[in-house]
Amino acid sequence: MTVTGPDFIALQVRDLDRAAAFYEDRLGLRRAPVSPPGAVVFATSPVPFAVREPLPGTDLDALDRPAGGVVLWLHAEDAQALHDSLDGAGVPIVTSPFDSPFGRTFTFADPDGYAVTVHDKR
Repeated sequence: MTVTGPDFIALQVRDLDRAAAFYEDRLGLRRAPVSPPGAVVFATSPVPFAVREPLPGTDLDALDRPAGGVVLWLHAEDAQALHDSLDGAGVPIVTSPFDSPFGRTFTFADPDGYAVTVHDKR
């Protein structure tokens, strides 16, 4: 038995509607045609990405920072343009844009405090 890699990624969020709107309006993600109850799945590839209500027993407010040890990277066609748009909208920028082996790269904090890194090299 061998695991072949990530197949689905979801973030637990405090306010599902607010989080879904952020990822739609600020990052341009499109909703998938079908999502399970309590979640919004986006039509991302190669791995579907979603925001969802917290699992029973999960208290996001009790954490210093959600997913403190997990790093989420997203690909964008133009990381600098996305940075400029997010920064202009007042989205907290955790790491300013810089050139890396993965292209232009920066990190922002989403409405729940998740640090999300964006790069633009495929």
